[in-house]
Amino acid sequence: MIGSLSGLLLHKEPGQVLLDVQGVGYDIHTPVSAYESLPSEGNEAQLFVVESMAMYGGGITLYGFLTREEKEIYLLLREVPGTGSKKALDYLDKIAKSFPDFRRAILDNDQRILTSHFGFTKKTAEKMIVALKERLAGLRVSGKEKWSPALAPAGVTDALSALVHLGYRENEARAALERLSPALRSDSPTADLVREALKQLS
Repeated sequence: MIGSLSGLLLHKEPGQVLLDVQGVGYDIHTPVSAYESLPSEGNEAQLFVVESMAMYGGGITLYGFLTREEKEIYLLLREVPGTGSKKALDYLDKIAKSFPDFRRAILDNDQRILTSHFGFTKKTAEKMIVALKERLAGLRVSGKEKWSPALAPAGVTDALSALVHLGYRENEARAALERLSPALRSDSPTADLVREALKQLS
C-alpha cells in the first residue's frame, strides 16, 4: 500500500497533479485548496497518499494530501455514512477553512457553525457529528480557531466557566448561553447569564 509519494511535479491544476516518481507518472487527486500551496511545476513535491479501489473491478485511484493531518481527517470523513472518496475530498475542501473550528464544532454538536461557516447541509452536519465526535476527540489539529469562543464577551466566558464548574458539560453550557438573546449576552452580569442559562438547561 502506498503511504506517500515524492517526486517531480510535472503538472498541477486545481484538484489534480501529475507526479513523476523515478520515471513513473502518477495521476493524483488532491483537494482544490492544496493548489496554491503546491510547489510550481518542475520542482520536487511530496504527497501523503490514500489508495481507493473502485467498486466492481475498477482501477485504483490515488488521493494526495500536503500533510499527514489532512490525510487523517480525510480518512475520518470517509467513515461518515454515504460518503465516498470523492465526496470526502469535497468535504475536506470545505473544512480546510479552519480545521480547529471544524473539530470544535463537531465536539460541541454545533450544527450552526457546520452549516453557516463550512456550508454543509443540516442533514450532513448531523451525520458528521454522530460519526466523528468520538474520533475527533483524540485527534490534535494544528492552527488556531478563527471563530473562537474566546471572542465572546467576558461575561459569557465567565458564565461558561461557572456552568462547567457546576458540573455541566462545556458543549451543553455553551449551547445554553448561545440560546440567550444577543442583548442579554452582551450587557448582563455573569450571575444573570448563569441564572438564565440554568433555565435553558433545566
